[in-house]
Amino acid sequence: MFKVGFIGAGDIAYLHGEGVTQAQGAELTGIWNRTSVKAEEKARLFSCKVFQSPEELIEAVDVVYVLTNMETHHLYAKQALEAGKHVLVEKPTAVTIAEIVDLKRTAEKNSVQVAPVHNYIYEPSLLRAKEMIESGKLGDLVSLYVLYNIHHPEKVAARYPGVIRQILTHHAYCSLYLVGQPEMVSCLKSTINDGSVSQENIAMVTMKMKNQSLSHLCASFASDDHAGDPWTFMIKLIGTKGATRYSYRDWVENTPAVVHSQTYSAYPHTIRETGKHFLEAVVGRSEQPLSTLDDAITCMKMIEACETSVAENRHVEIIS
Repeated sequence: MFKVGFIGAGDIAYLHGEGVTQAQGAELTGIWNRTSVKAEEKARLFSCKVFQSPEELIEAVDVVYVLTNMETHHLYAKQALEAGKHVLVEKPTAVTIAEIVDLKRTAEKNSVQVAPVHNYIYEPSLLRAKEMIESGKLGDLVSLYVLYNIHHPEKVAARYPGVIRQILTHHAYCSLYLVGQPEMVSCLKSTINDGSVSQENIAMVTMKMKNQSLSHLCASFASDDHAGDPWTFMIKLIGTKGATRYSYRDWVENTPAVVHSQTYSAYPHTIRETGKHFLEAVVGRSEQPLSTLDDAITCMKMIEACETSVAENRHVEIIS
C-alpha cells in the first residue's frame, strides 16, 4: 500500500484526493498547506492527517503530490525527489525549462518516478484518437484545434499568471501527444474584462507542425461560449481519411462549480484518471507516464515561443 501525501490543499486537491481513493494499492496519508484551514478541510473529507511542515509530510509517505502554485513546484518537487519519493506535480511543471531539467536529473539520480499532471491525455476519448492516428485510420493529419472558452470572474483570473501560462500548457501537451513536435509558432494575446485584471485573459496560437499539419489553439477566460454548438473546451482532429472530436459539452451538470457557471464532468474525470495511472501503472508497475518531463520541457518551449511571438510580433521557430 503506497502512502500518498499532498503538498497543497486548494480546490484541485479534492479531485486528486478522489483519484487516490479510487487507485488500487494507495491511500491518502496526509496533507500540508501553508494555511491550516484548507488542509484541515481536505483532511476531514479524506480522513487523513494534517502535517505541520512539508518536511514532516515527505518523510512519512512514499508518493508526494505537489499541488501548490506554479512558482513553488520546483522547490517542493525537488525536496521530495531528493528524499527518494515518487512525485506527481501539477501543471505547469515549473517556471523555467532549467527547473524542469533539474527535476528530471534529480529523479534519475534518486531512481524515482516523476510525472507532470498533463491530465487530458488520460481521457479515454483522446487515447482512442491517438490509436486512430497511429493505426493510420485518420490518414494524414491535416489540422488540430484545441479551443477553451470558459469565463473566469476577474477576482479569480487575477490570481493566475495569464492564460498563456495557466491554460495553454494544456493545449501544448495535447498537441504534442496527438500530433507531435511543432516547428513554428505564432501567438496573439489580449485582455478583455472590467479593468481589474492586467494579464492576458485571451490568447490564440497558430502552429505549423513537423508533420506539416497546422494547429490552432485558443485559451480564453473572457467569456463562456453560449452558441448552439459551444466551444467550451474542445479538441478536434481532422485527417485525410477521418476526424475525431472530444468536448466538455458531452458531459454537463447544470449546477454552478467553484469557478465555472456549470460543472463540466469530464474535467474531474481526467484528474482522477491521471492519478490512478500514476499510482497503479507508473509507481506500481514502473511504467512510463503518458506524458513525461521531456514532454513538459517541450511544452515549456512552446509556451516561451508564444511569449516571444507576442513580445516581438513575429513567428518563432522551435528548436528540438
